[in-house]
Amino acid sequence: MIKTLIFDFGDVFINLDKAGAMTNALELFDVDELSEEIVAFNSFYEQGLIDTNEFIDFYMGNFPKLTKQQIIDAWNYIICDFPVKRLEFIQQLAKDKKYNLILLSNTNELHIDCIKNQVLFFDEFKNAFDKFYLSHEIQLRKPNKDIFQFVLNENNLKPEECLFIDDTTENTETASQLGINVWNNNPKTEDVIDLFTIKKDLF
Repeated sequence: MIKTLIFDFGDVFINLDKAGAMTNALELFDVDELSEEIVAFNSFYEQGLIDTNEFIDFYMGNFPKLTKQQIIDAWNYIICDFPVKRLEFIQQLAKDKKYNLILLSNTNELHIDCIKNQVLFFDEFKNAFDKFYLSHEIQLRKPNKDIFQFVLNENNLKPEECLFIDDTTENTETASQLGINVWNNNPKTEDVIDLFTIKKDLF
């Protein structure tokens, strides 16, 4: 019996343009692909191991022709719209009080600040959850097992009583290895508001 719903944020609630953001970054930086160093630095930032100033300084050091604002805009290019129907969905779940609601997102300070500015109902959204975990705040990151173990331990959860919803296969695979039920949603063809139809076999 499912008692806890653990949701990802990007491409579950808020829409992302991952491909567009990568194309935009490669064009702006005038490179064919991101170096291993850049990929690693991005991961460190997402995990809260470096702060925003260090992150921006790193990019300005690597791409001195770019301004601070150009770098921030390129980083936030990925963030798109947040359909109100998804806010209403999570608010209804919160009102029903049938499930423990947890958000577990790989995100960073620049992205969350951008979202707060763009999404007028961000506080309403956050308040619908019992726990709201962002990778840069807890210094843990998906798909590593320790972030899932952290959530289970912090909330005294049994994995078989949890359902984790995430659009990234690596993340759901790790959760599944720990005995957590998963839904690897496809943001192009599926919507979180249809959770109880698509995963009706679990409820």
